[in-house]
Amino acid sequence: MKVFRLDDLEAERAANDGAYLQFLRERNMSVGLYALDAGETDPQLPHRQDEVYFVVSGRAAITVGVETTQIARGSVVYVPAGVPHKFHHISEDLRVMVVFSPPES
Repeated sequence: MKVFRLDDLEAERAANDGAYLQFLRERNMSVGLYALDAGETDPQLPHRQDEVYFVVSGRAAITVGVETTQIARGSVVYVPAGVPHKFHHISEDLRVMVVFSPPES
């Protein structure tokens, strides 16, 4: 078993001065914490893996392909591999758990 605390992950991510912290990598998946502050721009490009976002905190919009929706704490979003996607109009600091399958390379 592996157990992680969100507060510890957020502190490690912030200490490394990065928006993304991968904290688990297994044979069929990887998991990370992604952080964007209110008003920030999301720089990510499409990934080669399917991914699931679970919004831990914050408010924003996300566009996946040509579809846009509002997200907030508790939202879960699936993004197929290769599809362009961005968080935008981030009105509250956004903290998102990201699951990649297969693991992010």
